[in-house]
Amino acid sequence: MARYIVWFVIITGCIAQEDMDRKVFLFPKETATSYITLKPEQSEPLKKFTVCLQSYTQLTREHSLFSMANSGTESDNTFLIYLKPPNYCMVYINQEEIRFRIDSEVLELKHTCASWDSDTGVVQLWINGKAYPRRVSNKGFTILAPYSIILGQEQDSYGGGFDAKQSFVGEISDVHMWDYVLTFEDINNVLSNVKNGNVVSWKSLWYESKGEVFVQPKLQCTSWGYSTRQYYPCS
Repeated sequence: MARYIVWFVIITGCIAQEDMDRKVFLFPKETATSYITLKPEQSEPLKKFTVCLQSYTQLTREHSLFSMANSGTESDNTFLIYLKPPNYCMVYINQEEIRFRIDSEVLELKHTCASWDSDTGVVQLWINGKAYPRRVSNKGFTILAPYSIILGQEQDSYGGGFDAKQSFVGEISDVHMWDYVLTFEDINNVLSNVKNGNVVSWKSLWYESKGEVFVQPKLQCTSWGYSTRQYYPCS
């Protein structure tokens, strides 16, 4: 029993670096105490970026996929990807909500990419390789460091302020972040698992786990496409 307790504390309380290829974070239940904090490989001010991740859930209520907050006043939604199934995905930049109407895929694996460019203010959303109409938000804004990046919860304050009713339940994997806007070709390479982030990389992920979040093998992989899709065992 003593060995088990020590092992559990190490897994849930310390920062780890791990190659997460063909693995997932499993968030098993609705809670305000379970989450993953990502530790960027660089922590510089951001004037443009792209975030991609894969999610798998049966949730029909709203929930957070990726939450970034600054330490300043009213900067909890510095950047946020937030789903309201079955037909809406919200992207927040500096508190401003950009609402996208999306295809209904509640019970499917979902690959989501969102990007923003301060020079133009253009916000792009890609789901399963499909680009949605571009929007504009916060032209000229800069995301200052340090910032807190959290999976599984939506931050209402820097690194906290969680609400269980906004928590994620299910599996998250293949999280990457870049300090530039990806091209169409780049997005296809991400879908093919051959392009890794330079700010956050799933292949060398620095993270801290809190509460009940489990690292599990990925059970199924898919050939991505918004018109056809095939599932196969991950080898």
